[in-house]
Amino acid sequence: MWDWWRKNRPLVLGCVLLLTALLWYSVSLKRQDETSFFENLVLRATGPVQVGLNRLIGGAADIWDHYLYLVDTVDDNQLLLEENRRLNAELVRSDEVRLENQRLHLLLDFKETQEIATLPARVIAEDASSWFRTVTIDKGGEHGVTEGMPVVVAEGVVGRVVRSSPRFSRVLLVTDASSAVASLLQGNRARGVCRGQGELLVFDFVLRQEDVNVGDRVVTSGMGGVFPKGLVIGEVNTVDRQEFGLFQVVSVRSAVDFSHLEEVLVLLRGRQ
Repeated sequence: MWDWWRKNRPLVLGCVLLLTALLWYSVSLKRQDETSFFENLVLRATGPVQVGLNRLIGGAADIWDHYLYLVDTVDDNQLLLEENRRLNAELVRSDEVRLENQRLHLLLDFKETQEIATLPARVIAEDASSWFRTVTIDKGGEHGVTEGMPVVVAEGVVGRVVRSSPRFSRVLLVTDASSAVASLLQGNRARGVCRGQGELLVFDFVLRQEDVNVGDRVVTSGMGGVFPKGLVIGEVNTVDRQEFGLFQVVSVRSAVDFSHLEEVLVLLRGRQ
């Protein structure tokens, strides 16, 4: 203890003297109207210290306020981001419902023009191989779907059912190489057969003397017992009359966008 007192005696005495001077200054300040020489010295000595302390305390307070502001800003930004994500998700769902309603409205309008019963179905899968062009729908034998039934959309012919299970069916698209649809030109009634050829169809057996032009509409002829008469298949894409042979070479672009096929109608033949 004595060693500590010897080491820190000047500091302790200085603090005691400073406190005594401050107390005396505070008491005398209330009694005197003018500042004494000693008070002036005290003010000069303690003024810079008080200024420094005020700046230090004010700076610390500013730093703390800034920290609190940043914390609040981060929290607010996080809430805004979450709200923005939620609103974007709701907007996407709303757009999806709106677009689906538009497609179903077109199917409903088309359904009302048909004389035979129809069954709406949803496309749930498509064949990803290069050998066949088929899609799978969510309706089957339990719903009255059998093999050979035509499948359409409002824009035109999709294909026909080639396999049917109790709850699902596989539809062969008209663009498949093994598909053939009895067809005719809507304008001059020239007959032929539309066969699948990848993205396009080939309109076979159209005589050279028939007047065929790009843009002519091709529809089902009703022959063959699969597709009713008058369903749209597509439009003539190219025409090559050639110099020799009996038939023209005509390609047809399908009216259906198979890359965006989602809802279809199955024509239930014999069910009214």
